[in-house]
Amino acid sequence: MGVIEETFAGHEVSRQSLDACVKCTICETMCPVAKATPLYTGPKYNGPQGERYRDGASVDHSLEWCNFCGICTLHCPQGVKIAELNEQAAAKMKHQNGVPLRDRLIPLTTLEGRVLSPIAPLANWGLKQKPIRIAVEKIIKVHRDAPMPTAQTETLSKWMRHHKPAKPATKGPIIFFQGCAGGYFETETSKKSIEVLEHLGYEVLVPKQGCCGLAKQSNGLFEGATKDILSLCDKIISLGKGLTVVSSSGSCVGMIKHEAHEIMGVDDPRLHDVSVRSRDFSEFLMDEYRNGELDASQFRPIDITVPYHQPCQVKSQGMGFPAVQLMELIPGVKVLESNEPCCGIAGTYGLKAERYEVAQKIGAGVFKHMQDHNEGVGVCDTETCRWQISKSSGVKIVHPVWLLHHALGLSDNLLD
Repeated sequence: MGVIEETFAGHEVSRQSLDACVKCTICETMCPVAKATPLYTGPKYNGPQGERYRDGASVDHSLEWCNFCGICTLHCPQGVKIAELNEQAAAKMKHQNGVPLRDRLIPLTTLEGRVLSPIAPLANWGLKQKPIRIAVEKIIKVHRDAPMPTAQTETLSKWMRHHKPAKPATKGPIIFFQGCAGGYFETETSKKSIEVLEHLGYEVLVPKQGCCGLAKQSNGLFEGATKDILSLCDKIISLGKGLTVVSSSGSCVGMIKHEAHEIMGVDDPRLHDVSVRSRDFSEFLMDEYRNGELDASQFRPIDITVPYHQPCQVKSQGMGFPAVQLMELIPGVKVLESNEPCCGIAGTYGLKAERYEVAQKIGAGVFKHMQDHNEGVGVCDTETCRWQISKSSGVKIVHPVWLLHHALGLSDNLLD
């Protein structure tokens, strides 16, 4: 039995939710993709309605336009697992029809980081050249204007080799999970996260890490994604039982906490162990604040209004808005949430040539929010969303930890 069949056989929870659908069409009205293009017939039709007729096969190719943002599941009053059904069906469709080369290459994030980091200046220059981007679009089908990450010469692992905490730990150890982007491209966010946690007294352990498998999962490669997530769990577990896992990669921690089990049906004690002790960076610090372990009086004032967008992959974790609450603990900080469902990138969706324009329409409200309300910087929790919003709005977009790092006196300039 192949991995797709095993996933469907071992994950009946989503399918058992079908009969709860009352066809209220709330999912249809909230779907950002259906609003952006008529090519997508909507989450109700593709999800609970279509699933009743599939009998193990995917039948509606408009499903290819779904970006699996999870907004439909989040808003369903009946608890129907609409997004989960859609993504399982899309994986089945790719399993039947074959996975394009592009969809096999994009998820190789760790390999891409290892290849690009040693030649970072050259790689970054090359990715800005229009002829090269046009060639990539024609050959690999990644849109010429899609956002690209910035390769860093110093990876997080290199930085960790010479990094020493500024002061001794006064609290117990925690594990930091950086994700692929945080290890190779968004290294400054990872460094700031570690420095903030250490400044607050934690001993931060950073294990050797691999990919969580999220990009493979979103491209229908469930077998490879399952191997990746379980390998990551093994590395985390090797550092000790019961230690809290903190990540400033909102989408990757969502893979551990939610998507690996709810979408791929991974039912493994290693995942159960790691998922229940994993926390988003802002979620963790707000828990610590409520427990009296974080003293907000140590934050120096920052007189700034920041526009903020919570990514759909963070929304799907059902944690509320801890980033907003955390940033507003800093005196003088006012946060304006976008109230938009999705920025359009949806992991790798907005990179693909045929979906780029749709992704831009989906994210238009987010881009305008950032342009209208920024005072030099906007905030978002996940890497690909930051790249998408920054590229399309022209505004510098950072993780919430950048504000905390500055408020704690660990950096002189908020944007450095």
